Amino acid sequence: MLLVFHKPFGVLSQFTGDGSPNRPLAEFDFPKNVYPIGRLDADSEGLILLSDEPHWNDRLLHPRHAHEREYWAQVEKIPTREALDQLQRGVMIQGRKALPCRAWLLEPVLADGHHFKASATCSMVIPPRVPPIRFRKSVPDCWIGLELVEGKNRQVRRMTAAIGHPTLRLVRVRIGNFWLGQLAPGQWKMLTAEETGRVTG
Repeated sequence: MLLVFHKPFGVLSQFTGDGSPNRPLAEFDFPKNVYPIGRLDADSEGLILLSDEPHWNDRLLHPRHAHEREYWAQVEKIPTREALDQLQRGVMIQGRKALPCRAWLLEPVLADGHHFKASATCSMVIPPRVPPIRFRKSVPDCWIGLELVEGKNRQVRRMTAAIGHPTLRLVRVRIGNFWLGQLAPGQWKMLTAEETGRVTG
């Protein structure tokens, strides 16, 4: 059994609370005995998988299987091509060099401060965050896409900070060839065999 969940902001990737105001997964009525495969920080959003089958951890998370994970990050200021090239080559974070990745500027067709859509060919629309991000009138922001095959603790945030563009909002939108799609924040569903194949294929 493999489930996909659209994790909202302020939700932990664990079933028990940690003493913070963040909500645990136990509040979302999952089937018994499932657990999250990997994690997203409480202040990150988007696609997270859950299963009751232990083999998914190695199959989906180990870099040797090269399952791409795509993130959309709203960052402070507008990165130059050189800054994005730095990300692609691999930046130093916490004394180690991140694996090379793919990084690009997203050119949205919808970005009204409430919703975000990356392109006309992408059906996915990112809804407003609750609570909204902090805006500074004197500092522009933009969205970038990042495709990684590793996922260390707070890696994307540390990578964007390393090139001088702190992350304001972070959404994981894809694992393998499986997209978060129109699943609303706080909603989950069981994957079909075809959808599971897109995650692992």
